[in-house]
Amino acid sequence: MYKIHISFEEKGLEPVTIEQVQPDQSLLEVCLDNGIELHHNCGAVCACSTCHLYVNSGEQHLESISDKEEDFIDRAVNPRLNSRLGCQCILLAGQGDISITLPDQTQFLGE
Repeated sequence: MYKIHISFEEKGLEPVTIEQVQPDQSLLEVCLDNGIELHHNCGAVCACSTCHLYVNSGEQHLESISDKEEDFIDRAVNPRLNSRLGCQCILLAGQGDISITLPDQTQFLGE
């Protein structure tokens, strides 16, 4: 089981901790299942960069980054060294703490 600590760049949103998270799901799925908005325009198939997030710690608990994911991160708004796509961050078997930051979701059209 994992504990996911989520902070937000969007003003007015307080950090959230989600406990008892099962492995074999993506960080995008964890967010959506817990009512946390994270855009995913391509339907979570690694064909856009709207589910972009920052992994602050716990990256060893996630599947490794693929070349395809790296290509799409280059297209994300404000990419950093710790950037990942939420749809590609699959929790490995095991347990631990993961800390992520979600970019401001109001930067996308339609918000």
